[in-house]
Amino acid sequence: MAEAQRTVAFGSAVGLHARPAATIAKAAGESGHSVMIEAANGKKANAASVLLLLAMGVSKGDELTLTVSGDDADATADRLAELIGSELDPQ
Repeated sequence: MAEAQRTVAFGSAVGLHARPAATIAKAAGESGHSVMIEAANGKKANAASVLLLLAMGVSKGDELTLTVSGDDADATADRLAELIGSELDPQ
């Protein structure tokens, strides 16, 4: 099974709250891959779980490391890293 890692700065201005957590969890769940996220503070979460993502306490600019396992892990890691690094709160 292939594995890919990406490190990305969290992009949403107000941090990881319910809306961006739901967007990330949905994308991770729909990917069909195992996706784990680890914050610089050492907290880890299954990216498909909104509640676990919220418990991480992520703020804008915090560095997150994604680990994606499964076929075509590189492409999935790239897509999720781009999503996480973007502004997920519409202004």
